[in-house]
Amino acid sequence: MEHCSRMPDTNLFSELISFIRSETDRHLNKLDIPEEPTFVYDPIRYVLAGKGKRLRPILVHLSGRGFDADPEDLMHAGLAVELLHNFTLVHDDIMDKDNTRHGQPTVHEQFGNEAAILAGDSIFTLGQLLIGQVQANTVQAVLAYNKASLEVCAGQAFDLQFEGDAATTLDQYLDMVGKKTGALLSLCAELGGILGGQSNDVCTALQNFGFNLGSAFQVQDDILEIFSDAENLGKSLDSDVIAEKQTILTVLARKHDGWDKIAGSDDDVAIKREQMRSFFTETGVYERAGEMSSDFISRAKDSLSVFSGDHKGNMEQFTDLVLNRTH
Repeated sequence: MEHCSRMPDTNLFSELISFIRSETDRHLNKLDIPEEPTFVYDPIRYVLAGKGKRLRPILVHLSGRGFDADPEDLMHAGLAVELLHNFTLVHDDIMDKDNTRHGQPTVHEQFGNEAAILAGDSIFTLGQLLIGQVQANTVQAVLAYNKASLEVCAGQAFDLQFEGDAATTLDQYLDMVGKKTGALLSLCAELGGILGGQSNDVCTALQNFGFNLGSAFQVQDDILEIFSDAENLGKSLDSDVIAEKQTILTVLARKHDGWDKIAGSDDDVAIKREQMRSFFTETGVYERAGEMSSDFISRAKDSLSVFSGDHKGNMEQFTDLVLNRTH
């Protein structure tokens, strides 16, 4: 991938994002996926052809460009984290019994659970092969990749463990989202520093940036699950309600009278979601959750002093994409 020119203002930033996204899609489509056995490789091709936002490889590229990292290394790393992300989505959709992702049937809905599990495992392995192809600080990059992978799995385990547990605290919730979502975005930002040959202090600042950005992302995702709609969000709604997931909204809602009645209601899930919307709005829970997301974004931006000039501006605009997203 050719090195992109400096793009300081909003319109040019948008062009840069579009360029990285299209290059990521192009390279994903060029991955050497065998034809047989179709049982596992057809689902992989289905995943790679999906309509993801590619936020994670975009972050790898934006971070690495700030330290003059090799563009080819950034492409390999960006593809690796996108595959890691898609591995988690394939397995997460099975566990949550979701039937729609990116506006189309989930992998297990299209191909069955067995094929989806194998495809997810294979996608993770493809990511391992790609991260191992970076030339700069290879061992450090691979170790960071594997450490983040374990953190993400731990976060997903907590997510399942906390289902239906009304005793889940805010601290436990924040630890869960820090692992489930924060760890992967932390990796994306850190890889830019690793591949750019930066010091441990700089890489730690990048980790902190990604961790806080990821936490904001998950809080936003929790909010959108209730306050968005399936068409805009591009995935199944109501699975969090059905599974009694512990989200930022439900954890904050427990402090208010009347929540137990709504949470324990046997009403139709669509009716229950509307009741939740009203409750979260009227009690200020919705507003408080939005404030927490903004707080995480502010903390993320505080770590961006390691960048200068247009690169810092690009990273700041990227954080705003997360804060202001609607899907």
